[in-house]
Amino acid sequence: MTGSNRKASVAMLSIISNTSLVIFKIVIGVFIGSVSVISEAIHSGVDLVAAIIAYFAVKTSGKAADEDHPFGHGKAENISGTVEALLIFVAALWIIYEAVHKLMKPTTIEAAGWGVGIMLLSALVNLFVSSRLFKVGKATDSVALQADAWHLRTDVYTSAGVMAGLAIYMIAKKIFPDADIRWIDPVAAIAVALLIIKAAYDLTVESARDLMDVSLPVEEEKWIRDYMAGKAGVICGFHHLRTRKAGSNRFIDVHITVEANMSVEESHAICEDITEHITAHFPECSVHVHVEPCNYTCTDNCISGCMMGKEYRDNKYRIGILK
Repeated sequence: MTGSNRKASVAMLSIISNTSLVIFKIVIGVFIGSVSVISEAIHSGVDLVAAIIAYFAVKTSGKAADEDHPFGHGKAENISGTVEALLIFVAALWIIYEAVHKLMKPTTIEAAGWGVGIMLLSALVNLFVSSRLFKVGKATDSVALQADAWHLRTDVYTSAGVMAGLAIYMIAKKIFPDADIRWIDPVAAIAVALLIIKAAYDLTVESARDLMDVSLPVEEEKWIRDYMAGKAGVICGFHHLRTRKAGSNRFIDVHITVEANMSVEESHAICEDITEHITAHFPECSVHVHVEPCNYTCTDNCISGCMMGKEYRDNKYRIGILK
């Protein structure tokens, strides 16, 4: 199965699981009158929308480059992740609004055991599906799938929180039958919303980062620099390394200097070798290598990546080649 098919398959699994959970949570939340369970239904509803967006994002990002999109469609995943995060913010604010309303006008929860049961089922299902999303998302470097995975993993924690709140309500009701503990449910809902807002913030930062064409992560650029440094003796140096990322697609530009009397055929072979090794290390990578002759007119940029050594350059100065 290709990377694009794997991503689409696991995204569809997320859609199916979220659809089922939304239905179950709404039915049971309304049946027992629990705002925290209903808030979790809304959370799963947002997750469902996010899963649908992620599905179409991974399908779009898998398309080949075309005339209108010469650098591919990878940023569809970053856009997807950003939209998903904004949707979560909206859902969290709505949950807080409803919970505050319930605090002002509390209602009694009936058959809270049903709520505990659906929250346990939700936590287990989302734990399984989010694990699958994380696995495929990391293997294919998919921003959209990893964003969707974080949505569901957050749902695991919030479901556990709501389950704990309902369990405390049940126990307290038996121990203190005359006490007014109806506040527990809306407070649990507010706690859920605050966790959702934190997750939405983290997702917004992560998914929107690549929309600004920032460089590759430090460890990835270090690998590239170390690899280029290992070409000493083949090239004279390298400079102007530029990198960026769109979805799972990486774009790498680098200038290399070679001996001025080297043939076009030899320099082309070096470029092909560099491109082949970098693309072997980074899947879905576009590498552009620009060749320049080492004519001993060293600029600051050139010296920063020079592999000929200070002694070599100093000797050139002494014999009058460098000025």
